[in-house]
Amino acid sequence: MQAMILAAGLGTRMRPLTDHTPKPMLKVAGKPLLEHQLERLFKAGIQHIVINTSYLAQQIEDFIVSKQWPAEIRLSYEPEPLETAGGLQQALRSGKLSADEAILLVNGDVWCDFDLSQLVQDRRLKLAQDQLAHLVLVNNPEHNPNGDFGLLNHQVQNRAENQYTFSGISLIDPKLIPMNQPTPIPLAPLLRQAATENKVSGEHYQGYWLDVGTPERLETLAQHLG
Repeated sequence: MQAMILAAGLGTRMRPLTDHTPKPMLKVAGKPLLEHQLERLFKAGIQHIVINTSYLAQQIEDFIVSKQWPAEIRLSYEPEPLETAGGLQQALRSGKLSADEAILLVNGDVWCDFDLSQLVQDRRLKLAQDQLAHLVLVNNPEHNPNGDFGLLNHQVQNRAENQYTFSGISLIDPKLIPMNQPTPIPLAPLLRQAATENKVSGEHYQGYWLDVGTPERLETLAQHLG
């Protein structure tokens, strides 16, 4: 299966730590965040990984080429950030991602103990019946108290009685991505439109999750990992 790690952001909320280091290369528990994400994908059996890059991209490239990895890793450089769906479009256009199979999409700046192998093993079931995406949702953190999506009978709703936060982990059917639309293209509007058509499934994960978006949360993660 194929996966994409989103690593092209500017990391503005993480400054000053990201003044000279891209956020995915910030270290926690002795390793860059990016390496932790890669190890989780390897453990899930992913064999083809694309990482989109933009800000201080050379540091990520140097890191990737400096090691031997147990899976194929390809970089998709964006001179200007293309937003999430735009980055997927570029990777699909270039052939670095295949349009013929689902994409396991992971934000490069989240930490989650969710078992990714579950998504890999159940991907055909979770994207059955014309579903265009499957989202892992989590309880709302303090910085996002109103959540992003609702969930009803394993279908994602734009609004529901119980609202949850999108974890940054999802399965994406390439058909969700508009291939002729000019970039940048954010992902959220595409998901919301698909949700109105009942084409987005989801699940609620209640284990440990953290949006590692600020220096304070990076320190929180470091303490969690001991």
